[in-house]
Amino acid sequence: MSEVLVVTSKVKQYIKDTAGMNCAGAVPGELSNLVRQICDAAIASAAKDRRKTVKDRDVQFPVADSGDDS
Repeated sequence: MSEVLVVTSKVKQYIKDTAGMNCAGAVPGELSNLVRQICDAAIASAAKDRRKTVKDRDVQFPVADSGDDS
């Protein structure tokens, strides 16, 4: 299991405050996976430009999987 990169209590509180819903225990792990994908892509973008600094312009929303979850 990979390290959780998001603050679980903040995620749960945001969902509760925004929608009045509870948050399943696996949600922070899945969000962390998305954060890893975003970071990896941003790192690659900075490296492509031969920079050692990841900038805000490198951060992009990941492309959704083409798999069908229904």
